[in-house]
Amino acid sequence: MNPISYNALQQQARRRAGMKLGWYLHAAVYVLVNLGLMSLALSQGRHWAIYPALGWGLGLLIHGCVVCLTAPASPLFGRLVERELQSLQRREKN
Repeated sequence: MNPISYNALQQQARRRAGMKLGWYLHAAVYVLVNLGLMSLALSQGRHWAIYPALGWGLGLLIHGCVVCLTAPASPLFGRLVERELQSLQRREKN
């Protein structure tokens, strides 16, 4: 493997790892904060903590989808890149 392609792969791997690490940290904070909110709400005999958990959970789900679908090695990303390459090649021929 030549140094250019190795460096490109290393950069891509770092980017993907950073995206995944960001989601893992987001998920960990979500769990810890919502456990605290649940314990606070239940100690008062109330159930209001479900609302922030659901709202934030939706945000966490969206974040996870973005990480999975837009990561450079995802199938969706690969198909989009291939489609764009074909489109550009057709333009070059005309």
